[in-house]
Amino acid sequence: MPASTSSTLLKCLISPFYIVLSNSILSTFNSLTFSVLRYPVPQRAETQGRSEEYLGRWIKRRKIPRDRIVLATKVAGPSGQMTWIRGGPKCLDSRNITDAIDSSLKRMQVDYIDLYQIHWPDRYVPMFGETEYDPTRQFCSVGIEEQLDALGRAVAAGKIRYIGVSNETPYGVMKFSQVADRVAHYPKIVSVQNSYNLLCRTFDAGIAECCHHEGISLLAYSPLAMGILSGKYFAADGGPVDARLNVFKGMYSEGESRYNLSNNIIKPAALEYLAIAKKYGLHPVSLATAFVLKHPLVASAIFGATKSWQLHEVLKACMIELTPEIIAEINNIHARIPNPCP
Repeated sequence: MPASTSSTLLKCLISPFYIVLSNSILSTFNSLTFSVLRYPVPQRAETQGRSEEYLGRWIKRRKIPRDRIVLATKVAGPSGQMTWIRGGPKCLDSRNITDAIDSSLKRMQVDYIDLYQIHWPDRYVPMFGETEYDPTRQFCSVGIEEQLDALGRAVAAGKIRYIGVSNETPYGVMKFSQVADRVAHYPKIVSVQNSYNLLCRTFDAGIAECCHHEGISLLAYSPLAMGILSGKYFAADGGPVDARLNVFKGMYSEGESRYNLSNNIIKPAALEYLAIAKKYGLHPVSLATAFVLKHPLVASAIFGATKSWQLHEVLKACMIELTPEIIAEINNIHARIPNPCP
């Protein structure tokens, strides 16, 4: 996308962004969690950190009481290709973590971050649809001890309050917990942010047990499987031109792997879930979100709303109690078409 086009797109998005945030804070909820990525996606140099800037500007202009919101953001891991992020970090060491925290605080114009997360591990792990571990792809990585030490110093300084991980595996979750148990000033992770939805239930296969016994919550991202569970991509015209998988086709790693509609088992599974929503008079967005929120280990579902009606459907899902009959039908589909988007 040319820089001029990107700039125009961002200007058009600022107003809806503020409207959705304002509608959120005026809802009946006392607090909201905003997961602020270090850059909008797909990643580009000219938009890096923009979401944090927008959020900080909104908090300041609207004079939102700091205790009304829970701010969460992340530090990007090794990425030699994204040279615009701290020079293309080759590792997630103490210096990179400290620099990232300070930069996020400055962009959001706040004194502290409630939840600070490692966006992806500083080691090779299968991600975004990969299901098999290849030991030959492992590389020399920064020790978890150094990462926890840097995060612990940030907690002690009052810059962050809690820490979490993202795109992690059972091994990673347990390793962070074990290392933190050994040293008093190492903070324990309180959350793991992984994909979880009707089409991607990988979390239940291993990490769920780790989280249960370690007292760690799941922040479920992609509760709508990048919009697939709304049904919009199954229209004859392929869905709205401004839908994420259409706008950024070929530019979004997760959209090209985990949620690639050329996978011929995704559509049949999604259509069956859409049929359940229709049968019980539920909006597909509400059904998919309510399913995620009912999980006993889920603390919050992370969604990307660009329109107010999308926010309203998600908020409605918070009030929906899925009946045993609905859950049984969902699990029946999962048994026949298990985990089409691992």
